[in-house]
Amino acid sequence: MDIQNNAIKAYLQNVLFVTGTACGGKSTVSRALAQRHDLLLFHIDQQFDRHRQLSDPANQPAMNKTFRDADEFFGRSVEEYRQWLLANTREQLDFVLLDLIRLSQDRLVVCDCHLTLEEARLFTDPARVVFLLKEPFNVIEDYCNRPDHQGFNSFINSASDPVKAKATCNETLRSLNEDFYHAVKRSEYFWVERTPDSTVQRTVEMVERHFGLLR
Repeated sequence: MDIQNNAIKAYLQNVLFVTGTACGGKSTVSRALAQRHDLLLFHIDQQFDRHRQLSDPANQPAMNKTFRDADEFFGRSVEEYRQWLLANTREQLDFVLLDLIRLSQDRLVVCDCHLTLEEARLFTDPARVVFLLKEPFNVIEDYCNRPDHQGFNSFINSASDPVKAKATCNETLRSLNEDFYHAVKRSEYFWVERTPDSTVQRTVEMVERHFGLLR
């Protein structure tokens, strides 16, 4: 059964979407919003293992793909890695939307997620989404240094050639985010770019104003 996008959009009116590029500050800002305004925080990366348990290899092949070790995982070409990441996001989206519909029936939810511009237009209104951006070059060190990414950091450093593995990740993230980064800036959507001068407090306040959370 296909559910029309306008029906999904109607049921997601209590969801605030925080999306954007890698290392743009999505998790930090979402967490701050949830704490400051008593919102339910929904982090889709933290839900991936649960969603994978609900999935099956026939309908969600990317989510169910396994790898022998870090060398096999990072030994793929940039394009193979890129397509696998895109497929994972597409396959998980159904589970994410169903969770959000259930959780947001009677309270505001802030969702730390990965949305394309096209998906944002389908599932929400500009007033309920913000894109947090960082120029998509050499982001893997920032990614690996985050406390909540230490599992990934250990995994990438377990590769036979961690430097090469990190270079593959950097190029994959760049290829995924470069066009998206520029497209968001040209779009109708509200966005905030992370720069060396950015502060969490300032970014959170800008997002709060956009979402109408400041009184």
